[in-house]
Amino acid sequence: MKTAFKSMIAAAALVAAAGTASAEGVGIKKIGLAVPNLQADFFNQIKLGVEGYAGKLGIEVIVVDAKNDTATQVSQVQDLLTQGIDAFIYIPAGAAAAAVPTRLARAEGIPVINVDREPEGAPGDTVIYGENVLSAYQVCDHIIGLAEGKGKMVVIHGQKGTTPEVQRFEGCKMAIDENPGVELVAQQWSQQWSPDEGFQIAQNMLQANPDISIIFGQADGLAMGAAKAVEVAGLADQIVVGGYDGDGAALESLVACDTPFIVTATQSTQAMGVLAVNSAIAVANDASVPARQIPNAVLTTCDDAAKFVEKHP
Repeated sequence: MKTAFKSMIAAAALVAAAGTASAEGVGIKKIGLAVPNLQADFFNQIKLGVEGYAGKLGIEVIVVDAKNDTATQVSQVQDLLTQGIDAFIYIPAGAAAAAVPTRLARAEGIPVINVDREPEGAPGDTVIYGENVLSAYQVCDHIIGLAEGKGKMVVIHGQKGTTPEVQRFEGCKMAIDENPGVELVAQQWSQQWSPDEGFQIAQNMLQANPDISIIFGQADGLAMGAAKAVEVAGLADQIVVGGYDGDGAALESLVACDTPFIVTATQSTQAMGVLAVNSAIAVANDASVPARQIPNAVLTTCDDAAKFVEKHP
């Protein structure tokens, strides 16, 4: 199975180039961008990609931050639609009511580009998200390998039911299933994918299972919070921690390589923002785009994190 996964990973890297549009003949002047939480570096990187590229094309970007509240996001999107936006780039704040903003924009005939999370039952014109399954498999395969393929493992999930939460567990579970010496002893879901949640959840898990040796946090914030809990518990020499996303602080931590957090999957977040703008232009000009566009995520360890700190993809 590992050989098959490696070939699939290589193939997935080619998808990132698909679906882009020419900047000539833009045809749109204003984009609305709705994000769940600008405190998260992951969403900020996407915002930077959208704003930087749109700015070069002379496109105005109006950004709204839901602060992880779905009701707030629905209200913000309703307001965006009164401001004359020509396209809507949308990252749902959660699984509940995630379909509402897509339906509102579609009712106004506005192109909808979903990023990172796909609202169930209400797809946009395209969805762009990092390759979650295969890269989560890689991260979990890596930390399980460092634990010599055995031991007790826990998973700290992201927000329940969101696309990355579901897919990252699917990939990690494949690696777990390949290693019968690994026992998945606990799982818990977070609400905001945050370091504080990662710390608190990991503390509780360590109290219940002091002989844990492997932790997978489905986002770097969760993983870094968990690593801090491991250090506080005095178990840094016993436990390896893997994360996901390639956030700036996480990459800098990997360069220092002085905590139990030792691997992530770096997403092409700014490139995703550029791809979202290009897709919006394409749809606005009646060009076809793929239903799903899935840039690859790159396994990143202490050995190669520095290149992503210097230039984040």
